[in-house]
Amino acid sequence: MFWLMEGMCFLPTFLVIWSSCSFIVSYIISLFEHHVPPVFPYISDTGTHTPESGIFSIMIVISAFLGVATMYTRYKFVEKLNEATHTVNPRLNHITFYVGLIGCMGMCVVASFQETVITSVHDIGALIAFLFGVIYILLQSIVSYMSVPHGSSLPLCRVRMVISIISVVAVFPMIICAIYVNHSDPHWESYKEEDPYRMASAVCEWIVAFGFIFYFLTYIKEFQITPTGHTQAMRDPTLQTPSCSLLP
Repeated sequence: MFWLMEGMCFLPTFLVIWSSCSFIVSYIISLFEHHVPPVFPYISDTGTHTPESGIFSIMIVISAFLGVATMYTRYKFVEKLNEATHTVNPRLNHITFYVGLIGCMGMCVVASFQETVITSVHDIGALIAFLFGVIYILLQSIVSYMSVPHGSSLPLCRVRMVISIISVVAVFPMIICAIYVNHSDPHWESYKEEDPYRMASAVCEWIVAFGFIFYFLTYIKEFQITPTGHTQAMRDPTLQTPSCSLLP
C-alpha cells in the first residue's frame, strides 16, 4: 500500500474506486428494490427512487469533486513538465482542463436534479457530462502523445487513445437512441416491453461511463512521479525522482 502514498496517485485511485462504487451500489440497491431490471438499466434510473436516490446523488457529487481535483493535478503536471520540455501547447492544456470542469459540472446537475423531478434539466446535465467528458479524454490523449517520452509512454498513450475512441463511438448512439426512448417511467414496468433503442442507449451509456473510469485508472502510474522529478531526471539522469508538490 506504500505506492498509494507516492506523489499524487491517491487522487485517481480514490476517484476510480469511488466512482465505480457510485454506479454499482446504487444499481444493487435499485435492483433489490425492483426499481430497475437486472440487465443494463440507465445509470440515472438506478438513482431515481428512494432509498438509492440519496446515495446516488451524494456519491456522484463527490465523484465530480474528485474528478475536478484529479483533472487539476493532471493540468499542473503537464504545465510543470512543459516548462522544461515545451512539447505541449499551453493553450491546449488550458482548454482540456476547462472542458473537464464543464463535464464535472454536468455530473453535479445530474446528481442534483433527478430524472423524474425535472427531466429536462437532468437530461441537459447528462448530455453535458457525457459530451464534455468524452471531449476531455480525447484531448487528454492528444496531450499524452505530445508529451512522449517525457510525460507518457507510447503504450500508455495508445491505451488512452483506444479508450477515447471507444467512448466517442459509444456516445453518439447513446444520445441518438435516447431520443426515441420514453423516459416518463423509469420503473421496471417500463422495461418489460422490448425496446431496442432503450437497450442500445443504456449499453452505450455504461460503456462511456466505465470508459471514463478506466481512463482515469491510467493516471495512477504517472501521478506517482511528480513533474519536477521528471525535469531533474532529464537534466541529470543520476538523480532519483524526488517527491514534491504539484500545487503552486
